[in-house]
Order: sequence, then structure tokens, then C-alpha cells
Amino acid sequence: MPKIVTVTNSMQRNYRYVLNEPAGKNFHSDFQPELTPKEMIDLGIFGGKYETVNDQEFPKIWFKKHQFTAGPKDPQKNFFKVSASQPLAVWQAKGWIYDEDPQGWFLWYCRYFMGRRLPDEDERQIKRWRAFRRHIAQVKKNCTKGDLSCRPRQRQALLHWAYDSRKI
Repeated sequence: MPKIVTVTNSMQRNYRYVLNEPAGKNFHSDFQPELTPKEMIDLGIFGGKYETVNDQEFPKIWFKKHQFTAGPKDPQKNFFKVSASQPLAVWQAKGWIYDEDPQGWFLWYCRYFMGRRLPDEDERQIKRWRAFRRHIAQVKKNCTKGDLSCRPRQRQALLHWAYDSRKI
């Protein structure tokens, strides 16, 4: 039986969606993320600032190691200790934000991981995720394998997109 989730927070009021798939299962064949949302949060992403992703909507276990805060972004909370994300206003100006997920790709991924499926939006976001792979090639070309000090900003950005740049 599908589960209905209702979200009310600073960016969405009574937004409802249906979980049609089991959590972490039945992903599109073109979408094979290397990290789960929990693993991403545990590693340290977005400088610890991601206001609407919280344990009210997602499993509390995701936030056992790190809590997102509404306070200022702190790059020291990122795995690579650098800032690697642009302000939400930039994402909005570039048309990267879908109304259903007002904070972008990571919120889409969290909801997708939990089992929400929106075919058109899923296709758009998976296409964006695949395009981000180009950064893997740049890290491989310019860094010695395992040198995590090489291109830390690019590596951090890859973590934000569920690519495990520690393996490159």
C-alpha cells in the first residue's frame, strides 16, 4: 500500500506526495548513485545547511551523526572542508529548481530514495546527475588516485551529487 507523506516547513505548506517504491529500491536503470542520502549527510555536505531536509520527513537515523541547521553555512562541516555549492538564488535563476523540490537536486534525491516517483521530473534530475559525471573525468585527469587534497572543491561537489569522490 503506497504511503502518503505530507510536508509542512518554511518552503512548503501541506505538500503531499506518494511513496510508490520501497526505500532505496527500484531506481531507474540510468541512475546508480554511489552514496545514499544518509551516507552523504554522514560525510558532510552543504556546509551543514539545508533547512528543509530533516528528520520530520526522513528517517531519524540519517541525522544521527550530523544535523542540518538553518544557520550559516560552515565549510568546515563538509568532508573536504571547502565550500562547493552555490546559493539557492543561483539555482533558481538557472531554472534548476522544480516546484515540488524547492531546494533542488538533493531534496529530489532524498524523496526519490524514499520511494517517490515523478516520471518527468525523475528523468530531468537523472539527466542532470549523469551530466555531473564530467567532474569525475577532470579529477581523474588532474589528480593522482587517492590524493584527496587534489581538487577538493570539485570532489566536494561530487559528494553533493552522490558520487563518492574518495574513490577517485
